[in-house]
Amino acid sequence: MSDQTQSGTTSASAPPAPRVTTVTVGQYLATRLVQLGADHVFGLPGDFNLSLLDQMVTVPGFHWVGSTNELNAAYAADGYARIRRGIGALVTTFGVGELSAINGVAGSFSEDVPVVQITGMPSTSARAAGLHLHHTLIDGDYEHFYRAYREVTASATIVRTATATRDIDAALMTALRESKPVYLGIPADVAIAPVHAANLRTPLLAASSDASELARFTAALAEAVSAHPQVTLLVGPQVHRRSLEPLVRQIADHDGVYVASQNMSKAVLDESHPASLGTYMGAFTRVAEARAAVDRSPLLVLAGTVMSDFLTGFFTQEFDEDAAVELALTAARIADTTFYGVRLEDSLRALHSVLGESAREPVQPVGHPAVPDAAAPAAGRPLSQEHFWGSVQNWLQPGTTVIADAGTSFYGALDLVLPDESDLLGQPVWSAIGYTIPATLGACVAAPGRRSVLFVGDGAAQLTVQELATILHRGYTPVVFLLNNDGYTVERKIQSPAAVYQDITPWDWTLIPAAFGAADKVVTATARTEDELAAALELARATTEKAVLIEVVLPALDSPRLLTVLTEAIAAAAAKH
Repeated sequence: MSDQTQSGTTSASAPPAPRVTTVTVGQYLATRLVQLGADHVFGLPGDFNLSLLDQMVTVPGFHWVGSTNELNAAYAADGYARIRRGIGALVTTFGVGELSAINGVAGSFSEDVPVVQITGMPSTSARAAGLHLHHTLIDGDYEHFYRAYREVTASATIVRTATATRDIDAALMTALRESKPVYLGIPADVAIAPVHAANLRTPLLAASSDASELARFTAALAEAVSAHPQVTLLVGPQVHRRSLEPLVRQIADHDGVYVASQNMSKAVLDESHPASLGTYMGAFTRVAEARAAVDRSPLLVLAGTVMSDFLTGFFTQEFDEDAAVELALTAARIADTTFYGVRLEDSLRALHSVLGESAREPVQPVGHPAVPDAAAPAAGRPLSQEHFWGSVQNWLQPGTTVIADAGTSFYGALDLVLPDESDLLGQPVWSAIGYTIPATLGACVAAPGRRSVLFVGDGAAQLTVQELATILHRGYTPVVFLLNNDGYTVERKIQSPAAVYQDITPWDWTLIPAAFGAADKVVTATARTEDELAAALELARATTEKAVLIEVVLPALDSPRLLTVLTEAIAAAAAKH
């Protein structure tokens, strides 16, 4: 770009910098990702994406994060996007690579995470000729996997040179607008093709609300709010996707407002805040008064909620969803009137504004009992889930990213009262076990200065543990609690606890880092008893320059309080059918 004086003429002290007029398609895509904050891209090389990667890595600010397999890359991109509150991206090769990643991308679709799945494809001429190439089904059809991705993304596009900049921008705008994954298939010849660079001078921006609809909604909302002495805001995970936590905190500071969270958005408001009701899960909400403040609210506002089984306590909510004010990603509703084109960020701002225009009495704080404090550790006494989570409650520090895998880990973590400025990252809707180890990589890459604490079961870890090698060799220092309860405890609690399919092969978990060539980058410990856990927690607190891996040995049929009541409900429902 030219160096110009304020008068708009070229400075005599320096020659004009040349204006880049063309870039390759790969460079265009990488530049757009960097502009959107997805400056770290996960994945694996393969012969059909090498030309694409060679172009992408030339872009300033672009960083490649090699993963151990494509599924892990998809999970890592998902975790990265959640922590960055923006877009995540991965690159795979055609066929074998993209199919390995599709489960992770489907989870991102299920949980509203904008991940860009980029597939390097065979050349346009090879595809047109239907050549029987490797990584194909040897039937001349190169669109099998593209069609599969159409089922789990908001848009799927095979990029053509003639429309490449438009194709890329449209896909990225869709991901931003809908907070869903998108798919870009880029043939090898298209990846290196030159395209105009002019569009890159203007970064992409998220769509704005329809002004007239927003005005209508705001007026109707003001009328609804003015008629009620108390408002309860139930906050769902889509608020995270739009980075609206600060706005939720501002709303919580108004008199007459309570704030509860769904379990996928736990601690969206610090749980020590006077307005906080903690986590709402219908009949499984821990504090009866907190549940009543949601179910009996004079005016309930559903902000970015997802009304799925695990997020509603298996549909045991007692509030009338149709009577609530609903603030969704791209529309808002008050009773039976829907306001289309009103985006969540604007509807929440409208709520903040109208609450400030009327006076209410302060709410009475509702207590949130922590997991009961663990008793003083006894030498030689075997660990239990209750003692473990009670000890963790006292050990956690403010500003922690807590990451918990599906099963005992997630439902144990849900009962914690998280310290201020902490987050819980999990995947309760898609509930793919093994998600969290690569998601921890994504979280560490996204926020390297913030320590992650991971809870993962032994069965889940066996699916994706190899990504721990990437975490350690890149120098990240999470604390990992490996909950070794000898198999699939959730399934044992639901049905057939002694069945052979509930068992897993035993591993020596503390030797895993050595097998990864990273023994010098991590401190390990095993806790079988209460006193060993106490020592391990002290070790973890004192160790900040290395990662910490603690194997926690627990009984196979023991489970945290919340998981116990949930699995009992699942088993009872199954018995009726």
